[in-house]
Amino acid sequence: MTIVGSGIGEYNLSRIPHQINLESFDRIICDKNFKGESQNILKLSYKGAKSYILENYKDQNILYIVTGSPLFFSAGTIIAKQIPKSYLKIILNTSSKDYILSKIGISEGEVEAISLHGRSKLDLDRFLKRRFTLILTDEKSIKRLLEATKYLKSKNLTWIIGYKMGYDDEFIGEFDPQNHHFDLKNPYVILLKREFNYPNYPLADSDFLTERGMITKKYKRDLALQFLELSSNMSLWDIGAGSGSCGIEAFRRYRVKSYFFEKNPKRVEFIKQNLAKHNVCDAEILEGEASSFFENMKELVDRVFVGGGGDEVLEKLDYLFERLKDKGIMVIMAVTLRTLTKATQTLEENRINYDVISLSLTSWKNKLKMAEPQRELFIIRVLKS
Repeated sequence: MTIVGSGIGEYNLSRIPHQINLESFDRIICDKNFKGESQNILKLSYKGAKSYILENYKDQNILYIVTGSPLFFSAGTIIAKQIPKSYLKIILNTSSKDYILSKIGISEGEVEAISLHGRSKLDLDRFLKRRFTLILTDEKSIKRLLEATKYLKSKNLTWIIGYKMGYDDEFIGEFDPQNHHFDLKNPYVILLKREFNYPNYPLADSDFLTERGMITKKYKRDLALQFLELSSNMSLWDIGAGSGSCGIEAFRRYRVKSYFFEKNPKRVEFIKQNLAKHNVCDAEILEGEASSFFENMKELVDRVFVGGGGDEVLEKLDYLFERLKDKGIMVIMAVTLRTLTKATQTLEENRINYDVISLSLTSWKNKLKMAEPQRELFIIRVLKS
């Protein structure tokens, strides 16, 4: 069983490495888009190719041709994992990453690569982490990328397209993703250049625009994020988002996808400005009464943070609990006994286990070290086991 890459260019066999003797194989498997006919060539979908190969690799000498290079976001590596190494041989070729970097003159060490081909979810752990991000694409990918970067200022990203690479009419260069003439049904990749840096330090309260100090203060924000036990590519509902500080810090530190629920129009505008200021990607703002959006959210969520939202939200804590994924966590912040009582009552009535922690903070500020006490905070933590 041999897996080989076709290199970059038109879908044909002209760039197969010279050491490959096509006539020596019982079967040649390739994608339906490949040109050329032969008695021993089977043009199959990925599922068809996988099925044929796994059924016949022990009895037939099979050549599986994949686009680009087998080790770069290729179906070949997926199939290779299911074939014993004694039956397997992999031969490399030029990948789309190799091709575009060689054309532009960029070091591999500056580039992270992700795929949106046939996918809708961004890998936030890799997206814009390095100076350049290479994205493998389909015809829907530019729209998806524009949505993910809608809060970033245009000057903060340079868009480069590698269009029909290896063809006679290839184009590699900068372009405007919102105003272009490319037919996205043809093969292309996107290279994003990040024109800013993500600071390594935690954000201070002064880093956020707020309405009358409507913000989860730094120490409490740090504690809330710790209790949420976040990791990259999780989803987070930030309910009663205020300034958006918790969801923004969650993205900055852990690379989660944050949904901001906020009904106050002025605070919504502040959230938008804070998202732009801190270059937050793949974030969603839901303006209005938070509880009115819950049932329209199609997917289960990894984490829920309730920092506000009023009685309507507290009465639906049981519903929010049901919307958590297994091992999901919900953290509820309460600064009044009324909120604490309402939240715990809802949880008790629905037999949902929870823990409560009370926190009282006093900081000493300015040259005189004047005491500045903060309101006592109750943190309710729910784990969906």
